Amino acid sequence: MSNGKDKPTFDIAALQNGNRAEFARLVEAYSGQIYRLGLKMLQNEQDAEDILQDTFIKAFNALPKFQGRSSLSTWLYRIATNEALMFLRKKRPDQISVEQPAEDEPEQAPLEIVDWCCLPEGELMSAESRANLDASVEKLPHSLRVVFLLRDIEGLSTRETAQVLDLSENAVKTRLSRARLRLREMLSVYYSERVQLAKARGEV
Repeated sequence: MSNGKDKPTFDIAALQNGNRAEFARLVEAYSGQIYRLGLKMLQNEQDAEDILQDTFIKAFNALPKFQGRSSLSTWLYRIATNEALMFLRKKRPDQISVEQPAEDEPEQAPLEIVDWCCLPEGELMSAESRANLDASVEKLPHSLRVVFLLRDIEGLSTRETAQVLDLSENAVKTRLSRARLRLREMLSVYYSERVQLAKARGEV
């Protein structure tokens, strides 16, 4: 990942030879992130736990063939994302898949977007605000949601996200831009009310 934290290092040879202790370290290091991604994609704790388990089972079985073309974390995210998308296709076949070319979607006319940059930090970080953001993220098409989750929530770089999703870096940038715009549109009504309340209280 590229979230500013030092990446843990692992003995790749030991992992490929089935060393259980080293694999346990890998699970401990990344289970939290993989579970969070699954939960954000599937909105169900049990489904996220299933994705977490399936991800590490597949990783353990595939490690002997790991060639190091990407980092271990990127490789794990790719397995987890694919597992989550396959789950969605089976359980919710009417949902939009990540492979659909969001770059070719017609541009929508922009809605009025409220500038909430001057809101007090407490308003932006409140539990209610975070809940509204989470609800808005859930409404994004899967092709945009997964890019937003990997880039802005999990902190992967554009290159890492492209590797996870097997997309070009330009496609990742396009989808992320559209995801952010749609989120701003969806959140404008909510934050418009917050701005008015803050002004009434003399906080802005």
